[in-house]
Amino acid sequence: MLCLKTTVSKSFCLTLSASKQLRKVQVRPLRSCIKMTSTKTVEHIVLFKVKEETEPSKVSDMINGLSSLVSLDQVLHLSVGPLLRTRSSSLAFTHMLHSRYNSKEDLDAYTSHPSHVSVVKGNVLPIIDDIMAVDWVAHDLDANNLLPPPGSAVRVSFLKLKETAVKDEVLRVLRGIPESFKQITDFSFGENFSPGRAKGFSIASLALFPGPTHLEAVDSNHELVNYQKDKVRDHIDSVVMVDYVVPPPPPSQTASL
Repeated sequence: MLCLKTTVSKSFCLTLSASKQLRKVQVRPLRSCIKMTSTKTVEHIVLFKVKEETEPSKVSDMINGLSSLVSLDQVLHLSVGPLLRTRSSSLAFTHMLHSRYNSKEDLDAYTSHPSHVSVVKGNVLPIIDDIMAVDWVAHDLDANNLLPPPGSAVRVSFLKLKETAVKDEVLRVLRGIPESFKQITDFSFGENFSPGRAKGFSIASLALFPGPTHLEAVDSNHELVNYQKDKVRDHIDSVVMVDYVVPPPPPSQTASL
């Protein structure tokens, strides 16, 4: 399992039924506009480690197959591609999928959808050595900014807490990160609610930057970075941190997005 209604007026439904082509052009923008009114968003992150000997064409098939799932009704946002870098010494991954949903029920529907199951079985599982998935409910995301722009940089962090850790203290520190790093344009964090493939990591965060250079500017401020790390160091057993650049949508999706 990868993890990664509205009432429409009769007149609009009649307009859509008049032309199959018109339906293809208009449905996606309308759906996004309605869905983005949610104040809570389910974040779904999947990390993949592709086998070293895998043919590039099969990697492309995996990326294209997963990218096509953005067309499913439950999906608010979905992007997938190679990692810019990984900062975990114990777990090495090569690719990431990030998707968003209005509810846990929508995430479950996406997971069990035949198209998703087909892509996972046919294009993903045969070429990967390892996989990790974490899900959380994000609060107070900008409802008008749920679609990270292509070219923006994403930093995802997964935290495994010590048995003696004070969870609320870790969450409090995460809540204050955007105030310390002004390069961040959007920030999401929360407790993982799908432990099956999370490898014991229970807290996650996602920071969005305009681009890789803004992310690098954060890393260059060593004093501030170390100050933030010191706040939670005694609570953390291990960390997985990856950086990712949001790719452009596949050509077939450009018009509908």
